[in-house]
Amino acid sequence: MLRVACVLIVIAVATVVCLPAQALSLALRLPSRRTIPVAFHRFVCRMMDVRISVVGEKVDRHPLLVIANLVSWLDVPVIGATAPVVFVAKREIASWPVFGLLAKLQRTVFVDRERRHKTHEVNAEIAGRMAEGDPVLLFGEGTSSDGNRVLPFRTALIGAAREALTARTCDHVLIQPLSLAYVGLQGLPMGRQHRSVVAWIGDIPLWPHLLGVLRRGGIDVVVKWGEPVAYESASDRKAVAKAIEQNVRQLTIPALRGRPVDKDMV
Repeated sequence: MLRVACVLIVIAVATVVCLPAQALSLALRLPSRRTIPVAFHRFVCRMMDVRISVVGEKVDRHPLLVIANLVSWLDVPVIGATAPVVFVAKREIASWPVFGLLAKLQRTVFVDRERRHKTHEVNAEIAGRMAEGDPVLLFGEGTSSDGNRVLPFRTALIGAAREALTARTCDHVLIQPLSLAYVGLQGLPMGRQHRSVVAWIGDIPLWPHLLGVLRRGGIDVVVKWGEPVAYESASDRKAVAKAIEQNVRQLTIPALRGRPVDKDMV
């Protein structure tokens, strides 16, 4: 527990340092509003002993919508350490202590799942972020898996791509698949039975799960960027969502099975 306490204290100090810097960057619209979160997430992952291997890279063209599979709360710092993205998250997170503030400072777009009629407004906000040059990331499954599979993707928020086209700011939107696979624990392969260490599913309380991850440490995760798909006015939303889902699954399964890949470390 001494290690866990030390890690939490160091992360808390880093958070106190980064919060005003990020708030100022947002107020003045400085380029650092995108780089500070990346540096912070990388630091957090190192402190938690989470090792990230990256395959491929995020495209530099815009507007860009990134769609990933969802396994855990840990996905956020892992992805955040890999690229400067704006997350899409459920509305409840905005009211969480500490985490809600951090999400707001990273300019997270919040979705109220109980108010389906608000989907158009959310899509418009996502489209606006993409028009400003921010890659927006959403988790296609809408809920976390057990880490051993990729669940079917939902299509509603992909409507943000159509919203961007409707605004007539571009003739297409790039949608890039992103895969996360947790593959190692304390230097050993992470089998199906061990992914519950990382997977945050159902009604598992956040803090006990977080403390469990900190106690163990030594987590290896593979992040794979797939080839982007151009979404145009004539594109079929459901067909595009299915294609992205299949791509993410094809990227994820080999990593879970331990197949070697060419990778860069973050």
